[in-house]
Amino acid sequence: MTPVPLSDASNPTIEQYVALYQAFRWKVPKQFNIATVCSDRWARTNASAIIEERDGLASRHFSYRELDRAANRCANGLVAAGVKKGDRVAIVLPQRFETAVLHIACYKTGAVAMPMSVLFGPEALEYRFNDSGAKIAFVDAQYIENTRAVRARCKTLKQVIVLDAPRNEFRATATAIDWSAWWVKGKDQFATVRTLATDPCDLIYTSGTTGPPKGALIPHSAMIGNLTGFVASQNWFPKARDVFWSPADWAWTGGLMDALLPCLYFGKPIVAYRGRFTAEKALDILSKHNVTNSFIFPTALKMIMKAVPDPQGEHNLSLRALMSAGESVGETLFNWCEQGLGVAPNEMFGQTELNYVVGNSNERWPAKPGSIGLAYPGHSVAVIDEAGIEVPAGTLGEVAVHRNDIHGTPDPVFFIGYWNNPKATANKFTGHWCRTGDLATQDDQGYFWYGGRADDMFKAAGYRIGPSEIENCLVKHAAVANAAVVPKPDVERGAIVKAYIVLTEAYQIEVSKSYSNKKELIEQLQQHVRGKLAPYEYPKEIEFVNELPMTTTGKVQRRILRNQEEQRAADAINKLEGK
Repeated sequence: MTPVPLSDASNPTIEQYVALYQAFRWKVPKQFNIATVCSDRWARTNASAIIEERDGLASRHFSYRELDRAANRCANGLVAAGVKKGDRVAIVLPQRFETAVLHIACYKTGAVAMPMSVLFGPEALEYRFNDSGAKIAFVDAQYIENTRAVRARCKTLKQVIVLDAPRNEFRATATAIDWSAWWVKGKDQFATVRTLATDPCDLIYTSGTTGPPKGALIPHSAMIGNLTGFVASQNWFPKARDVFWSPADWAWTGGLMDALLPCLYFGKPIVAYRGRFTAEKALDILSKHNVTNSFIFPTALKMIMKAVPDPQGEHNLSLRALMSAGESVGETLFNWCEQGLGVAPNEMFGQTELNYVVGNSNERWPAKPGSIGLAYPGHSVAVIDEAGIEVPAGTLGEVAVHRNDIHGTPDPVFFIGYWNNPKATANKFTGHWCRTGDLATQDDQGYFWYGGRADDMFKAAGYRIGPSEIENCLVKHAAVANAAVVPKPDVERGAIVKAYIVLTEAYQIEVSKSYSNKKELIEQLQQHVRGKLAPYEYPKEIEFVNELPMTTTGKVQRRILRNQEEQRAADAINKLEGK
């Protein structure tokens, strides 16, 4: 399912976008299963599905035929283990062939796949195992210790299947099984169960940037709901020689719904890399595998921009489309991508609960640097106030998505609800509007301009401050690799603007030489912002740090820095009072 093509993609206009947006109609079948469209229909082809990139080893290519047969084996194994339709299956694996296999196997059986990051500690794993009632878990041996630490406290977890377990160290038990032994038992034929489009397929826990993680239950129909945004943001994917890669973890919506599953839907290859992200490794993968399409977080793009200013001069790049999301791209990074990577980034906005709803497609409609784009075809998106009323153009409000498209047809992109949390589900909606918790303005052409998370906004000296604009301004300075802006409590002004800054390597060395160098750089950065933004927006205090607290999806956890500042302020008061 792809959007209606435009007549002239070489000269995009806003009028073409309007025609496309108004003409688009959803066609969602009553019965639909992701495994049917991502695996079953490609079962006889030997075209590459997964390309495993491995440090120090040769790359491995797995065909769609191999993917389908492996998924059938796993599906039979799940059924033999007592997994039934609707049961949750935990997948604690990095990007690798078996991760894709297990997702397809879950869909084939009607089970609910529950992907989790391999970076989760014991508490995060225990919470999700118990909250979801997961019945079986597949865990990479490299990360098994955290699961082992909480295994006894997870009563519903009947089996743990361990991948790549060292033969001389692993001892199989009734509840801990070696993948290679479990794997060989299943037959390679399996009839995919019939599911409704509205039946659940995935349980994905939010990253918890603003509180305890909630499990978003995703229906099979969300696959269809994501396609207009994916196709558009990847400049009308697929084309004949398209190869996809993203560093986004397949445990998250960004890696799963914005990369892995859409590629399988269209029968195209995707590169899987389980190693640590570095700028050089990213460029090596893009070049080595002739990657044409990618999704790279703004944080990762900033790392590449600072480490390798001229990638095209050092690498043979084939990129024709680049999507970015998770944080604001900003004008500086947008312009660098055009020059350094040879492609304008298509910024996208979405959430786990309703993904791929706003964004750009620079070959189909004009991109405005700094804007997160227009509503993708099929999605009715607006900026609303607290009462759920649409606000005028140029007014800051909350981004919201209507349950129906402009033709009154239900939008298939929506999640079913939060797992075992009907109150949180209800609070997500105001009437037919689903609230995102993200702020933006909308101009008179319909473009959205991101204003930050509602809970990241703060007042300083009576002025309302949004951190994104200040952070993007700071990153323009050659010294700044990344930045996060938060309020610091202040007795007179309520709060002042404070910036936490990660310096580039060269400036880290300079600052370490003397206090005067550090003081001089702070003044430079303050003047840099003061000369470009409003006087009240410059950071009155700057703290240099080695790294920022990040979620595993690449978002800065400003909440942690904000709490840190509040604790420091409380400690200072207690010290003055002699407590």
